[in-house]
Amino acid sequence: MAKAAKGFTRIRGGLIAETAARRGTPADILIEDGIIRAVGPSLEAPEGTTEVDATGMLLHPGLINAHTHGHTGLGKGQLDKVTLELLLASAPWIGGSRTTEDKKLSTLICAAEMISKGCTAAYDLYYEFPLPTQDGFAAAAEAYAEAGMRAVIAPMVADRSFYEAIPGLYDALPDALQTQVDKLKLLPWQQTLAAIEGILKNWAWAGEDILPAIAPTIPLHCADAFMCGCARLAKEHGIGLHSHVGESKVQAVVGRKKYGKTLIAHMDGLGLLGPNFTAAHAVWLDDDDFRRMADHGASMAHNPGSNMRLGNGMFRLRQALDAGCNVGIGTDGATCADNQNMYEAMRYASMLSKVQTPDPRFWATSDEVYRAATLGSAKALGFKDLGLLAPGYKADIVFLDLGTINWIPHHWSTNQIVHTEDGNGVRHVMTGGNFVFKDGKHTMIDLAKLAREAEAARARLEALNAEWRDLYWKLEPIIASFCPAIAAQPYHLKRYLCDAPA
Repeated sequence: MAKAAKGFTRIRGGLIAETAARRGTPADILIEDGIIRAVGPSLEAPEGTTEVDATGMLLHPGLINAHTHGHTGLGKGQLDKVTLELLLASAPWIGGSRTTEDKKLSTLICAAEMISKGCTAAYDLYYEFPLPTQDGFAAAAEAYAEAGMRAVIAPMVADRSFYEAIPGLYDALPDALQTQVDKLKLLPWQQTLAAIEGILKNWAWAGEDILPAIAPTIPLHCADAFMCGCARLAKEHGIGLHSHVGESKVQAVVGRKKYGKTLIAHMDGLGLLGPNFTAAHAVWLDDDDFRRMADHGASMAHNPGSNMRLGNGMFRLRQALDAGCNVGIGTDGATCADNQNMYEAMRYASMLSKVQTPDPRFWATSDEVYRAATLGSAKALGFKDLGLLAPGYKADIVFLDLGTINWIPHHWSTNQIVHTEDGNGVRHVMTGGNFVFKDGKHTMIDLAKLAREAEAARARLEALNAEWRDLYWKLEPIIASFCPAIAAQPYHLKRYLCDAPA
């Protein structure tokens, strides 16, 4: 990321968004070496302090993306009517044949969009086939560093292919298609753990707040011994563990049949839950699962955009919060949520909490959603000094232009950040007191160059992956009928926490 600004900087004349106040509070922010030292009216500053005029602007902490996939940046816009299971089947086509340079470029595309839309840190579950590599993860880390972001990057790993994870799916394929998907089988999990350990031992980015984690992708795609091995490595290195849990009803139904209990109950039995664990999506978790997560101090990454886009259902935000769970908000990847816009993700999160019942007593508030996208996500990433504009926190600051149409008129700051801001109001973005986006333009990224490189990569990868594209379209009608039949089976969630009246 951008190195923290040295010396003192004072931001004057702006309004600070706070959940405790309806309208932004007039205050200065004094920054020293990238850390906020004081917030308040008419702050004094040492001689030689750099002055920043924030007149006409609303300031909020950088939004934090609790769940995304940097490897999807080069794949945006390729899919329409697609379930999660079809998305998984498309992976060799959408993400195949990547060079190390492609991997960096893909991540940089995602980072550039996040920064321009007020996001300064992300939890990135990064995928490489057949194994995670040191070069690939260094490329992703370099992309975040060059863009000026903080990040947690986790190898997204499995030891069973999608076709092995869903009972009966492989047998439903014609012999010719079975032969082709056999090429997608993964290596023994011991090899994958060894590859991850090599990455962790050689990680060189922690000083720039680009940290590693581990992501056993989906419980059904991982042997229990493999998931426990991932958890052991995470504990040994003091890093996070992140998994897609209960994202689709297919996963929930198959998991209940396979384990005789919910996915979270099974993972709890394996000892995987804890303060460093994050469950992505969590759509098909019941109230007992929420209690388990809360009891262990674990987090959930709510990805409302992809949950709708893939037809997976609606995360019960109100019930999760009332159970005491920490909830962050994420965009998910560019191939299943289309953009990396955290303002949109917040708005979706608010709307989805409301559409589940006509009784507003059971809706999440805009302040709760705002906190989830800042402090809640920061906790999921493992950062204790992000997500708030207060002394001791890092100076990751977004400047919104109150002259843009989203703020005419300006009534309620945090409510309008959630419900009316869409990224068009972002004037400046700081990380560590340095401008990484200023006057509506990137300071660290040459966007025109990025566009040229992305278009060249797109054309080349389209040709290289033609075989996998053709395979996908042969598989599509089979998966599109087989998996929804599983999802049509009854699956009852235990619900009793703050449920709305029938």
